Amino acid sequence: MRLRTVAAALVLGAAPLLAQTPQRPPTFEVGIEVINLNLSVTDGRNNYVTDLAEKDFAVFEDGIRQELSFYTHENLPISMAVMIDVSASMDEKLAQARAAALRLLKTLRTQDAAEVVQFNDRATVLQDFTADYALLEAAVGKTAASGPTALHNALYIALKDLSKDKKGGQLRRRAIVLLTDGEDTASLVSDEQVMELAKKTEINIYCISLRPNRAQDRQRLAFSQAEYLLTALSRDTGGRVFFPNSLSELDSVYDQIAEELRTQYSLGYVSSNRRRDGKWRRIVVRTPTREELQIRHKLGYYAPAS
Repeated sequence: MRLRTVAAALVLGAAPLLAQTPQRPPTFEVGIEVINLNLSVTDGRNNYVTDLAEKDFAVFEDGIRQELSFYTHENLPISMAVMIDVSASMDEKLAQARAAALRLLKTLRTQDAAEVVQFNDRATVLQDFTADYALLEAAVGKTAASGPTALHNALYIALKDLSKDKKGGQLRRRAIVLLTDGEDTASLVSDEQVMELAKKTEINIYCISLRPNRAQDRQRLAFSQAEYLLTALSRDTGGRVFFPNSLSELDSVYDQIAEELRTQYSLGYVSSNRRRDGKWRRIVVRTPTREELQIRHKLGYYAPAS
């Protein structure tokens, strides 16, 4: 996530599956920086926990507890970039990758929006943000495999595009869902640049890294640079990384991502540290009354600079 300047009001109105009385949004002075957090909470069996209230959460910034400015567990609108690796090595895998991506896109509602991006040596937006499933389905059908992999370039462009997808101040959950099967071989952007940009956004990154078919190749790539990057991106932004051993697991992976985006909690606070020093500030969220729960969220943010 990134810091947001709220000019008049932070709009919390969302369109959940069932009609609800809209919440009255909190109001902040011009220039107030609001830190937004999307939280995924699971129990010891990796089931999503959905019965927590605002009082159950404690947010700390650099070890200092912060006062929450807002809290919601509403089914907020989602903006999602679905990225599919179409480098030459994906040729035989692409049919199943398309089917799994469509499975995810079918979960979108009228208030949600998604874009479809294919990438090899260049990133191509096959369909800009829309809630029209027919358009998204047609875009996925256009994917075609060829060429090398410019993974870093594609991620950098997707982060930029998704950061621009604003809906008049409306609070939304933003996510990138990336599927790839290999190392970066053609990018001009470095992995460090991708990491720095990701830390400055409000975007959860979900990475799916397909394992090579042959056992010796899987062992050779066990600690690859790409897997380190995808793991770090997911961890730092509050998303998840998946390493399915076969294409048959893709449906289950995309189902887990869809469920997570529907069950997240959204919290916000105004930092008690008013220094505009541009430094990294670490965030920790706890549930003091239920310490056994696992909470995933962005790990921090850069303070505004004077």
